[in-house]
Amino acid sequence: MVNFLALARDHWTNIFLPLGFAIGWYLDKQQDKKLTVFRNKSVLYGRELKPGEQMTWK
Repeated sequence: MVNFLALARDHWTNIFLPLGFAIGWYLDKQQDKKLTVFRNKSVLYGRELKPGEQMTWK
């Protein structure tokens, strides 16, 4: 246990930078999931899609 704490103290940047990236990526994906409800339903840009036309963003 003591060796793990010493290792974490010496290499905290190597631990927290990838961890922060992973948390940020996860939160970004969750936000994208939440925003898909509003896809192509904006009042400003709202219109019917043509047959065969794909969504503007995923």
